[in-house]
Amino acid sequence: MEIKKIKIIIYSIIFSLSVFFSVNAQAENECFEKVSRGIFKFNQGFDNIILEPVAKVYNKLPEPVKNGTGNFTSNIATLLSIPNHVLQGELRLAGHATGSFLINTTIGVLGLGNPAAALGLENQKEDLGQTLGAYGVEGGCYFVLPLLGPTTLRDSVGMVIDNNYLDAFARVTWHEKEIRSLSGSKLDYVGVKAADAVDFRGDNMLNFESLEKNSIDIYAATKSLYLQDRSKKIKNTTGSDDESWGELDK
Repeated sequence: MEIKKIKIIIYSIIFSLSVFFSVNAQAENECFEKVSRGIFKFNQGFDNIILEPVAKVYNKLPEPVKNGTGNFTSNIATLLSIPNHVLQGELRLAGHATGSFLINTTIGVLGLGNPAAALGLENQKEDLGQTLGAYGVEGGCYFVLPLLGPTTLRDSVGMVIDNNYLDAFARVTWHEKEIRSLSGSKLDYVGVKAADAVDFRGDNMLNFESLEKNSIDIYAATKSLYLQDRSKKIKNTTGSDDESWGELDK
């Protein structure tokens, strides 16, 4: 019954967004660029004062600790990928993601290790924004959120639904709903997301420095990078331009 309700909600949103985007012919228009640029500056300040210094300390940690952190947060993200693979009809990838989560959580000690990769199991990250994109829904309005960064109307709607319905980790932590005797707290959710952000920032220290040095307009460059990354993820393609970057939407 729960799955049926989720499908009805998703199909309703797909229809609504399709109508909205058909009215707005050009995808990824700036809806309120001045506000977004102001929020972008705030995010840069947060990065300069807090995130970057923490990431520099994180990069000095032993490699096994950093690898374990990245593996752990990626393993938790698999819980969101599984239902989105199913919604896209990618049952093989859903099976791979499920197997990867089970193996890494048990044999890999709560996901700190990644034995599933050695067994050849694919663990491709998916979210509802990508699922909607796979259905043909355009991104629509582009804007920037405080701390969370660049997004589009499609991706932000997807993020809300993911958090409330599809992401089992968010359900047992942020929403404090018990699933099969498992439960957590908002602090658990924030802690994992913060670790994920620090891991990403640490992995891409040189990329961020290069972006700041070589961009005439860093806001526009970040927007272009984000939209290209989302497009490639929806089409399940990769390109040489972003091979050196980690997951842009961690």
